[in-house]
Amino acid sequence: MNDLLNQLELVGDWLTSSQQWHGDEGIPQRLLEHLTYSGISLLFATLIGLTFGLLVGHTGRGAFAVASVANLARAIPTFGLVVLVVTLAGLSTTPVLVALVALAVPPILINTFEGVRGVDAGTRDAARGVGMTEWEVLVRVEVPMALPLILLGLRVAAIQVVATATIAAYPGLGGLGRFIVDGLARNDYELVIGGSTVVVVLALAVQVLFTALRRVIVSPGLQGPAAKS
Repeated sequence: MNDLLNQLELVGDWLTSSQQWHGDEGIPQRLLEHLTYSGISLLFATLIGLTFGLLVGHTGRGAFAVASVANLARAIPTFGLVVLVVTLAGLSTTPVLVALVALAVPPILINTFEGVRGVDAGTRDAARGVGMTEWEVLVRVEVPMALPLILLGLRVAAIQVVATATIAAYPGLGGLGRFIVDGLARNDYELVIGGSTVVVVLALAVQVLFTALRRVIVSPGLQGPAAKS
């Protein structure tokens, strides 16, 4: 209990220190770098995951390929991918972004695909029966009904990206991971636990954001178990 209190005191002292909130080494600058890497990665992953998930879920073609690619991407170690891309492309933001996109695509892709595929076939037929085109069936029927699973996939991907973007510090690209890497190198326990705490708080903020988003845009009739998880 005393150890926990001591740790909390260390975190409190570190977070409330004025030097942590100014300059290029401060929390605001590191947070901005971290959010930039995370946001760009999540944007590209969303474009890829949603496009293929909607296409395959609606047509039913390529389901095996989607599942195989997603499982393969999940099996790739993120840090190992960063090292590989750094070796091939040199030291830049590219390795970090490639690794984070590869990490985020599978949950978005699989949940979008499963959400669209799981729409009741009778509902699709009824939509076509009233004259909807295939595009209208997808956008006006399948996407709204699949929205709880789609948001779940986006939420999982966003939390994974925010938590993993700390790897940007290893090739010297900054972000909140800089505190952790520097702390480990200097045996500065306060710096390590302070930086880790900021990352955890950011991940919790993402969780809260998606929970609020789900309550706003998902129909109350679709607030099922998947949406609440």
